Amino acid sequence: MSSARLGESLPMKLIIQIPCYNEETTLPQTVRDLPHALPGVDVIEYLVVDDGSTDRTAEVARELGVHHVIRLKQNRGLATAFVTGLEAALQAGADVIVNTDADNQYQGADVGLLVQPILDERADIVVGDRGVGALAHFSPLKRLLQRGGSWVVERAAGIAIPDATSGFRAFTREAALRLTVLSDYTYTLETLIQAGARRMSVVYVPVCTNPQTRQSRLISSIPSFLALSVVTIVRFYIMYRPMRVFTVLGGTLLVGGMVLGARFLYYYLAGHEAGKVQSLILASILTIVGFQTCLIGLVADLVRLNRKMLEETLYRVRRMELQEAGGKRREAGGGRQEDDC
Repeated sequence: MSSARLGESLPMKLIIQIPCYNEETTLPQTVRDLPHALPGVDVIEYLVVDDGSTDRTAEVARELGVHHVIRLKQNRGLATAFVTGLEAALQAGADVIVNTDADNQYQGADVGLLVQPILDERADIVVGDRGVGALAHFSPLKRLLQRGGSWVVERAAGIAIPDATSGFRAFTREAALRLTVLSDYTYTLETLIQAGARRMSVVYVPVCTNPQTRQSRLISSIPSFLALSVVTIVRFYIMYRPMRVFTVLGGTLLVGGMVLGARFLYYYLAGHEAGKVQSLILASILTIVGFQTCLIGLVADLVRLNRKMLEETLYRVRRMELQEAGGKRREAGGGRQEDDC
């Protein structure tokens, strides 16, 4: 929470965003379960992002009285819908943003559990921990993969992560402003790696889940899910910690080259150099490639520093845009938001 807000005792606004794709049947129950009031929160509003649905998702949202309905003209994926929701929530003046799924996977009563660590100023991001190791509707293989994936993301992010793929999350205004989602696939892994790299405080709270209403649309098959997850983790780990990655890789190659070079030198001094030229050639290759890899790491680290400056610039631009939008909104007197994107 900003110091200005605390000092001036301004109303605390929570916006609950729901990315949707063809959810006309599940959306009503999801919205009905959401809280209308919470301790420490003055205003609660709902925001639906219709990700190019071919059914009546947007119309159903309006009929349910959803305060903000954003329609994307084409299906652009969960990550884009999530980011669109964050931006719209910020524009609408949200101090805390909660993201939940439209398939009613998460219980609306647990929104308060997500928000409380933020109200207590203990967290920048709060994630609902479903206890993936014991979920009944997950197969044993899926439970194992979820636990393993969370462990890998935990190592990449450098923070404790019991449930990496949970979409039930709460963000402070400041955290939402600083997040930059580049993936077209999903936001869950990337935002956690970003949070760890930017030293944000991430808190997990146990939450309950409802019975499954449909199969996941994000996971078409276990192999494709694994491949996409691995690519996402490796990509963003290298992006945020390039020096560590390339130094370890380059150092390993250099050590291999030095070992083979020492082996050749030993046999050469012993007068048994015949037939050992292959070791010398391989040692030279490994040494050169290892040195070049370390140089690539140095260049990549410089790129990382430039990206940090660009991210800080983007953050400041976003803040200025929101301040300007806030002034216009106060002049216009607010109102229901229905946009086509």
